[in-house]
Amino acid sequence: MKKTIAMLPGDGIGKEVMDGAKEILKAIGEQFHHTFTFQYGKIGGEALDHQNDPLPEETLALCKNSDAVLLGAVGGPKWESNSPEKRPEKGLLRLRKDMKLHANIRPVKAYESLADHSPFKKEYVENVDMVIVRELTGGLYFGKPSERQHAGGKESAVDTLFYSKEEVDRIIRTAFEMAKGRKMKVTSVDKANVLESSRMWRETAEEIAKEYPDIELEHMLVDNAAMQLIKNPARFDVIVTENMFGDILSDEASVLTGSLGMLPSASLSEEGLHLYEPVHGSAPDIAGKNLANPLAMILSAAMMLRQSFGMEAEAEAVENAVKRVLDGGKLTPDLAVKGKTILSTVEMVEEVKAVLAEEDAILSIMEAYA
Repeated sequence: MKKTIAMLPGDGIGKEVMDGAKEILKAIGEQFHHTFTFQYGKIGGEALDHQNDPLPEETLALCKNSDAVLLGAVGGPKWESNSPEKRPEKGLLRLRKDMKLHANIRPVKAYESLADHSPFKKEYVENVDMVIVRELTGGLYFGKPSERQHAGGKESAVDTLFYSKEEVDRIIRTAFEMAKGRKMKVTSVDKANVLESSRMWRETAEEIAKEYPDIELEHMLVDNAAMQLIKNPARFDVIVTENMFGDILSDEASVLTGSLGMLPSASLSEEGLHLYEPVHGSAPDIAGKNLANPLAMILSAAMMLRQSFGMEAEAEAVENAVKRVLDGGKLTPDLAVKGKTILSTVEMVEEVKAVLAEEDAILSIMEAYA
């Protein structure tokens, strides 16, 4: 199978972890006889520095002419004083809007070998296996007006939380479809006791739930959801919520695993062109030092193999290789603990490749004696 992948390393550690994902994909291509073509584009701060635009037209065209998109990270202190339209993050928001990436999927799964790295007691996190489904193209991040105002000599600011019923229906339906292959439970998070948009959200969830009688629906206010993620995270299966709530709750949930460096994500479009990226940011303080954890980027690539290319065996091979490396006590500095082997970014990638090669050799022997 031949596939073209748009590679957008972006800023900070994005370049390093992207290199790692490419190495793993090349190994998978060789092992399973696929041809992956990698096409590079600029986004974020790097694009601003070279073209004064956080999302150049050629980058957008590159993405739309590919089979899937991998993104590293955008942003950093270098561009914090820029005007709103000239900030790196604006490029990512525009990309989401132009690619119609309406659903952000963030799996949060605790690895047994990393239970001691979580700030929570082992019994709280050992059974955590949830997916957060976040609406990605509406809400406060995109509503208009969004601006500074001056009236009567006083400065003020306004942001608008806007959702159409169609947008809400689409994301909640995505969550129910995902729950069908899991534990058949959807938790819809809102602020219906205060916000009119949340009341519409809750009403829409109730309407959709009637079409899925075998799936349990529960409603939860966002402040309670934030508390329950700490108090009893294993109770959740599929969480669905609007853009800003999802942004905050998914970052909170990431702490359960012990490091942001472990969490992949997928941003899905109804048109079939999806984007995959690690949850972590650009981490400019460690950029270029060969210290970044590449596993979230590698696991994002595994999500791409499964979701965009239908390569289930290939995705499982990557995920199993990551698990075996972690089970072997080999960790990057963000997961450092006494008595474990600490690896650099490049060394971690090489360990995952080595496990893949070992599994490939075992498979070849089994086939030879079949």
